Amino acid sequence: MNETPIPGGQLERAILEALWDRPCASAREVHGVVGAAESLAYTTVATVLDRLHAKGLVTRDLVGRAFVYRAAVARASVEQAQVRALLAKLLGPSPRPAVAALVEAVEALDPALLDDLARAVAARRRSRRGP
Repeated sequence: MNETPIPGGQLERAILEALWDRPCASAREVHGVVGAAESLAYTTVATVLDRLHAKGLVTRDLVGRAFVYRAAVARASVEQAQVRALLAKLLGPSPRPAVAALVEAVEALDPALLDDLARAVAARRRSRRGP
């Protein structure tokens, strides 16, 4: 399975958010949305866009003398990849004890949520078995 790359920090995520909210944008336009609000230099935003391009998170086309950027991955794909990475880090190499503790914590917070989780697990199992 080809894993979706993950933005490296808040600035990369903010720039991706700006691109998800519009079909395409130049570095100058992204700077106007993200960089100006954070008092960042234009070159910082351009560098981060280059980094996102190298990671495969954005595509770019040369239009005139400037690149126009587009998000290359869907927001949901990035969010799922971030959750997977967080859970892998949180649960560690032996996840069973951590998952058991998580189930107990969810039940203590909201017993109905535990029921929702059970239904989600059952639906996932059904979908993996097929029709």
